[in-house]
Amino acid sequence: MTETVAVTGASGQLGRLVVEALLRRNAGPIVAIVRNPAKVADLAERGVDVREASYGDDEAFDRALAGVDRLLLISGTDFGDRVAQHTAVIRAAERAGVKLVAYTSIPRADVNPMALAQEHRGTEAVLAESPVPHVFLRNGWYWENYADRVAAAAEYGALAGAAGGGRVSAAARADYAEAAAAVLTTDGHAGRSYELGGDAITYPALAQVISELSGKPVAYSDVPEADYAAVLEQNGLPAPVAQILANADTGVRDGWLEVATTDLTDLIGRPAASPTEVFRSALAK
Repeated sequence: MTETVAVTGASGQLGRLVVEALLRRNAGPIVAIVRNPAKVADLAERGVDVREASYGDDEAFDRALAGVDRLLLISGTDFGDRVAQHTAVIRAAERAGVKLVAYTSIPRADVNPMALAQEHRGTEAVLAESPVPHVFLRNGWYWENYADRVAAAAEYGALAGAAGGGRVSAAARADYAEAAAAVLTTDGHAGRSYELGGDAITYPALAQVISELSGKPVAYSDVPEADYAAVLEQNGLPAPVAQILANADTGVRDGWLEVATTDLTDLIGRPAASPTEVFRSALAK
């Protein structure tokens, strides 16, 4: 494939992994769209075309998407502003004649009641009405979302949450990056909605994984959503972020982050990483 592939947020944790996956696939040319080119100077040295653009700067995105055939729009992190920001990128893609936009969303975004799903649903609606062919990469939870809690859980013997007996179908960030790269470098994906996630597991089972890795007894402590948000705030998270994460646990409890498809393994051609693999690395750090 010789089409030009671009990735927004290419200096971020997911974006960088997508660019790395594209390089492994010998895709090209590859465009990395970032706010600060200095953060990806190493990618430029490896032949990646680094282009600077920030949300709100339409002219910059027009320049960044010039000549781009396929675009991965990685959802932004400015909660409350994301639909407007994503829409601006989609409009730039329309002006540039982009042939495919892949958007990183959330499982069942069209009906998912989680707070985190609302802006994804709004963005999907904009793409659905856009003339640009598109594909939704509805990424499940990341195992890395729990990584910062692994060491503390091992130290204090408890993994707190508000997920009850619900199951979460998470995967490593690198798995979702590989899936995105597969979609960007092969045909037949326009119009598809991929529900992406690994094997489902409960929080008590996650506590057991941490216990086995650390050699210390760890139990799951289930609390109401509001109480869990308060715990997250006490641990230093801003209140809006704490509330979103606590609400995500309620989403796990109610089954909204359990993915029943094999879409992820089908796209990457191998099993998704287990929590044991990711948590082992977290404990080692």
